[in-house]
Amino acid sequence: MVKKNARSRLTPHPSKTPRVDPTIKNPMDQKPVWHIGALDVDGPWGWDVIQRDLFFDEVLPKMRNFESMFWKDILGRNNHEVSVSEISTVAQKRLARIDLDDTEQLVSLRLTGKQRIWGIRVYNILRILWWDPNHQVYPSRLRHT
Repeated sequence: MVKKNARSRLTPHPSKTPRVDPTIKNPMDQKPVWHIGALDVDGPWGWDVIQRDLFFDEVLPKMRNFESMFWKDILGRNNHEVSVSEISTVAQKRLARIDLDDTEQLVSLRLTGKQRIWGIRVYNILRILWWDPNHQVYPSRLRHT
């Protein structure tokens, strides 16, 4: 008996098309919703290393603040979508390792100068992936150098 590839079971049949709920408004005019099912708790940006005090004193309040805003107000200079082809090679390999290498874009939410939360935005839902305390997933490129 041949064992089927687990990934092939997740691939939809080509004749199927996704249904879009007509009641869903423009996702940019909606407030974010967090989804933690894809949370990476291992690897270089795994949530397993975050200190409890840091999470409750800094990360959670920022996320609560984002919940009071609309995506059109969140995304901009400090919080932005990034093409997976532009993130670090290590981050691209990590996406492959956690079977998310079919993702085209990630969202970076800035918490402080270096600290970021990374996720995948689907409509108004952010599937949270990584805790990036040192800005390593998408390192800054210095201007005029």
